[in-house]
Amino acid sequence: MINLAARDVLHGWGKFLFTGIGLGLLIGATLTMAGVFRGMVDDGQVLVDNSGADLWVVQQGTLGPYAEPSSLHDDVWRGIAAIEGVAETGNAAYLTIQLTHNGHDLRVMIVGIEVDRPHRPGAPRYLTAGRPILQSHYEAIADERTGLKLGERVKIRRHDYTVVGLTRRLVSSSGDPMIFVPLKDAQEIQFLKDNDALVNERARTAANPAFNRPGVPGLLEAAQAGATQARNVNAVLVRLVPGADPAIVADEIQRWKRLTAYTRAQMEDILIAKLIATSAKQIGMFLVILAIVTAAIVAFIIYTMTLAKVREIAVLKLIGAKNRIIAGMILQQALALGVIGFLVGRIAAGLWGPAFPKYVLLLPQDAITGFVIVLTICALASSVAIRTALRIDPAEAIGG
Repeated sequence: MINLAARDVLHGWGKFLFTGIGLGLLIGATLTMAGVFRGMVDDGQVLVDNSGADLWVVQQGTLGPYAEPSSLHDDVWRGIAAIEGVAETGNAAYLTIQLTHNGHDLRVMIVGIEVDRPHRPGAPRYLTAGRPILQSHYEAIADERTGLKLGERVKIRRHDYTVVGLTRRLVSSSGDPMIFVPLKDAQEIQFLKDNDALVNERARTAANPAFNRPGVPGLLEAAQAGATQARNVNAVLVRLVPGADPAIVADEIQRWKRLTAYTRAQMEDILIAKLIATSAKQIGMFLVILAIVTAAIVAFIIYTMTLAKVREIAVLKLIGAKNRIIAGMILQQALALGVIGFLVGRIAAGLWGPAFPKYVLLLPQDAITGFVIVLTICALASSVAIRTALRIDPAEAIGG
């Protein structure tokens, strides 16, 4: 029995191949969108994993430090460290800023960490080159995606920092690469005002009669000195002793310290379910639209190809071919087009994915799911062409 799909591919292989490539590019765009969503989820999980913390203690009633602003005094860790089950604490400050380096804009997350011990919670868990931060000022560890090199100097707000170490895949929930600096420097970067603002603030304080009382010497100086100190952090990261229950320790912190403490599961929920919820819905809508467009294109292609073979199908009917044979041949052609399109799309997504500014994560299970969906769409789309083919009159084989 003549296989109509194989015959059409052999006689018009160029047209069939280029049609498959065009369909493949559309499928590649769909796979890339799914990879962008997976990358956003992975960024959130990487942020949680690389912090090395079991609990995140933040300002009461906030979703900080990543989803909402949070401000704590940098000495609250003392009381937290005394709670049973706490093994180690680490102050941390986070701030996303825009840098200009070598004439290029660079958006990064500045992370302030305590540098007295290299493995405190919040510090990078591994380095790909260089050494940990040893000085209390003006040294930095940068993620490789920043493009910074060892020994290079980068200006962050008022000061220049020397890159002493490099790390990899340490990004914010938005995919911005991280730069780690000593905590004191990060506090100045985030909380300390610039010189002009300080001058204005001192003048405003001096003009306030509440702080500039004639009979209270030293009050004005104390008020002005307080405005030039940066003693806040965004969170205290807590590492627990082995076997400690995170939920119980978090409850103790919230009960006695009037702060909010999140476990690892709760922080993952904040980063993945809440922070990227809108973006996830938007990507989901794009995927649905792309799936509909793919189905429409496949249906149009298969329908057009079937109309071009009306005489051949009529001949098959005239010599006694059954409807299921004709339908099977058109279905095979649609599935073959889907297989070519998927292979081209998967290869294209793998090639252009690394060039995207955001992390694109292409998982094998997503590829398998996509393959099944593509074949299903092709099968459903071929139903229109099959219905048309079955209505062809065998007399057209001799009547034209």
